[in-house]
Amino acid sequence: MNAKLILKDGEIFEGQSFGYEQPRSGELVFSTGMVGYPESLTDPSYEGQILVSTYPIIGSYGVPDKKYWESSRIHVSGLIVSQYIDTPSHFQSQMNLGEWLKSLKIPGLVISDTRYLTQKLRDQGAQLAKIIFDTSTSLSMNFDDPNLENLVAAVSTLKVSKEGKGLKTVVLIDCGAKRNIARNLVERGVRVITVPWNFDIFSLKEKIAGVIVSNGPGDPKMVDITIKTVKKVLAKKIPLLGICLGNQILALAAGGDTYKMKFGHRGQNQPCIMVGTKRCFLTTQNHGFAIGKIPEGFSPWFINANDNTNEGIIHKKYPFMSVQFHPEATPGPTDTEWIFDEFLKKI
Repeated sequence: MNAKLILKDGEIFEGQSFGYEQPRSGELVFSTGMVGYPESLTDPSYEGQILVSTYPIIGSYGVPDKKYWESSRIHVSGLIVSQYIDTPSHFQSQMNLGEWLKSLKIPGLVISDTRYLTQKLRDQGAQLAKIIFDTSTSLSMNFDDPNLENLVAAVSTLKVSKEGKGLKTVVLIDCGAKRNIARNLVERGVRVITVPWNFDIFSLKEKIAGVIVSNGPGDPKMVDITIKTVKKVLAKKIPLLGICLGNQILALAAGGDTYKMKFGHRGQNQPCIMVGTKRCFLTTQNHGFAIGKIPEGFSPWFINANDNTNEGIIHKKYPFMSVQFHPEATPGPTDTEWIFDEFLKKI
């Protein structure tokens, strides 16, 4: 079926549908990842966004069993690709990408010139867009800005869960956590208690050895309750690690500030330099906000080699640290898994 991608600035792109045929709106962004679309699409950090894939061929290895996903569902509002392959070849494939999108009611469009679309977003910045399938919908449908909502409340777990049998207990505040964060901790012999974004972690009976604030979608300033929780964690000097959105939440809780980036970082090839060294790590990233003002008492830990934006902070005295990238990866390089070991050393 023919469909259209309409940008808020008025530009229209014709496309062919290969997903669920329902109009959707969101923030149009792009990812430079070559692989890993099942993990990326199930990353809660993409909530409310229409994703453009810069890699031209998508769908060639199908969709694996849900145990390999990073959450229980697809979080993008829509997917834009240059070429869709509906005959996947991979031993883990359970279905093709189009079938998966249809089953979870996510529209997907083939728009041949994703290169131009991506260059437009790089030059002009991420912008609002909508996918429509008929003219009447085009006139009546608004351009919804997901960043005006508390998206974390829409993706965070609703219950407290526990896994692992380690002697040390780490609380994972789920702001939209990818599953591989907990997997990495359990593999390292840690007992993990995952809690909702607005949960009072100090009501737990267990002794808390450390706290991790996870990745998640949207504007960090919307996540007010988590920011208040982190302030209490800092006051109690409990070791803390922030990941992605958690990096920004730590900065806000400690007195720093954040801002919305022009088009953000999304993909598995973002180079990050450890401050004070010549070491550069390839990282998986997915964010549209960043730290603008580093809070007092903290030092920059990593910077992005492409644009010099902040990629992490670490306290000069206390065991507080955070990174803007994803040390748990999935998809992408595992160059920075050692961040978990560094955090556990503090515990």
